[in-house]
Amino acid sequence: MTETLEHPVTVSDRAAKRIAKILSNEPQGSMLRVSVEGGGCSGLQYKYGVVTEREDDDLAIEKAGITVLVDTISLEYMSGSQIDFVDDLIGQSFQINNPNAVAGCGCGTSFTI
Repeated sequence: MTETLEHPVTVSDRAAKRIAKILSNEPQGSMLRVSVEGGGCSGLQYKYGVVTEREDDDLAIEKAGITVLVDTISLEYMSGSQIDFVDDLIGQSFQINNPNAVAGCGCGTSFTI
């Protein structure tokens, strides 16, 4: 599926390193699934989960030995995004730099398209 996408989702080096650390404590073959769901104070929010199976139409992003999955519905909202990991004074978190988001909440967990 990645061959047909104009602007696929990417994973930063920092995020790949953190995902590898998380998955090292999970069963062999585990992957990180990132999806978009309704909710949050801005209307849409990201959901993260560890899975061991992928769907046929998932976008599979492979980097540095890890795999991140994005389903096709979520991909419509996330096309062109970069998944990053930030470690700063206010804490550690995954952040998605989404060029499609026109507004977001103060905590950075929800957004509007």
